[in-house]
Amino acid sequence: MAMLEVNNLKVDFDTPDGTLQAVRGLSYQLEAGQTLGIVGESGAGKSQGVFALMGLLPDNARVSGEVLFEGEQLLGLSEKRMNRIRAARIGMIFQDPMTSLNPFMKVSDQLSEVLVQHKGISRKQALQESLQMLDAVRIPEARNRIHRYPHEFSGGMRQRVMIAMSLLCRPQLLIADEPTTALDVTVQAQVMGLLRELQQEFNTAIILITHDLGVVAGSCDQTLVMYGGQLMEYAATRDLFRDPTHPYTIGLMGAIPRIDEQIDELVTIPGNPPNLMNLPPGCPFFSRCPVAEPRCYHELDRPEHFEPDRIRVCNLPREAVR
Repeated sequence: MAMLEVNNLKVDFDTPDGTLQAVRGLSYQLEAGQTLGIVGESGAGKSQGVFALMGLLPDNARVSGEVLFEGEQLLGLSEKRMNRIRAARIGMIFQDPMTSLNPFMKVSDQLSEVLVQHKGISRKQALQESLQMLDAVRIPEARNRIHRYPHEFSGGMRQRVMIAMSLLCRPQLLIADEPTTALDVTVQAQVMGLLRELQQEFNTAIILITHDLGVVAGSCDQTLVMYGGQLMEYAATRDLFRDPTHPYTIGLMGAIPRIDEQIDELVTIPGNPPNLMNLPPGCPFFSRCPVAEPRCYHELDRPEHFEPDRIRVCNLPREAVR
């Protein structure tokens, strides 16, 4: 059995203007020690899908489906039970460390609090373990820096603090939601390299949510492409980059600038992402798809499973979109 199994996950939000369909029928699996990249444009449902399995959605959300973590169904668990799972077994790195860290608390207090709450150890012991984790994430002079406030750290150092905090309880699964978005390219590479090293050391499974295909190519074992709240394509990362089979994936790949080509303008996918409150009954990519047929607006075929562990959701045969 896989460490994490997500089956037919749906997330809807009730709003004054109607129902917003954030995630529609999402399914995937993740093994221990592997990294899954979830990619797509803003509004594709990437973050809401993992917030659902963490139990971090607002009160106006409705969630259905099945999320099995080491055989235990997470959806519908009590808040008390979910609190025992969060941090202790599933850790999360949020997108913006400056808003995720409490600006009024010293880093030492924020790190220690995690261990005191989830492992029940003394504050002195928690401080010592926190210091060791800061050393593990390569924060220089950790012993001196640990008693500082978040604003006294650079953006890259704050993200390392968030990584340290998420790993304090040695979780089996780590969810990283756009962990490198606010960082420059050099610091991005350092953070992703650090995550790979820590993954090897702790055998942690990682879900990496990002819109940066370069990060995915260098870090992920499998990649799941989302659009309009749905899975469009799923494959081993190497296979996906070598041979994308969905028009949306092909469009994303085509928008990556190449260093071996001279271009005057960056390539984009024409149009805008769909309104999640007014989705077409068929394929959500219909209005932007260069090979769409009239029936694509009204219907969408069931997921096509082919080759080892590859999935695509498209009405057209693979040969027609290449």
